[in-house]
Amino acid sequence: MIEIPTGLPAELVPLSWLLGVWEGTGVIDYVVGEEHVTHEFGQRVSFSHDGLPYLNYSSFAWLLPTQPKADAAEPEEGDADAADPTPSIETMPLTAESGYWRLSRTALEGDPGPGMLPGVGARPFTTAQSVEALRTSGGDFEVEASILHPTGVSELYLGRVAGPRIDLATDAVLRSATAKEYSAATRMYGLVEGHLLWAWDIAALGQSIRTHASARLAKVD
Repeated sequence: MIEIPTGLPAELVPLSWLLGVWEGTGVIDYVVGEEHVTHEFGQRVSFSHDGLPYLNYSSFAWLLPTQPKADAAEPEEGDADAADPTPSIETMPLTAESGYWRLSRTALEGDPGPGMLPGVGARPFTTAQSVEALRTSGGDFEVEASILHPTGVSELYLGRVAGPRIDLATDAVLRSATAKEYSAATRMYGLVEGHLLWAWDIAALGQSIRTHASARLAKVD
């Protein structure tokens, strides 16, 4: 059952099941040329709002240590490597994201912007009945997600939210001159038995779009 918080802007009701802080683990599974990259990671995701008709999004992920091989030799007493307190790269932070999610609609006079300009007149779509006018003929809502990476990549996703499921695909990808090659992506989010599940496919490093990563997250207090 999806609980809708008191005071939630009406436009965020279709996205309300995302609200909260989620944490769990996932798997990277990506093929680069002839190399198959697989690794487990931990992730913490937050969706919140400030009383405006969009969700604030943030994500932080870290690599999880790999399991030692069964036939790996035990370090001998006095082994310098065994006493080295420096953490391996596998325990280091991996990446972060931030951005905004909202229902996709044309900006009207009552909406703020551009910049710091206030809207003119009453704000639109402030009631459940008015938001219903944004529902498509297929029964879902169009959604936009702007996601910024600290590595010089900015993504604009367009998609649809239908109940507790969101499907997104990049409409535009902006890269700085220093960023690695990354050209397109799709993402899927779903609420299954109280857990937030997601899957992310990417086209990067000269390759077509393919499986990249997925995770299962539980809501935390």
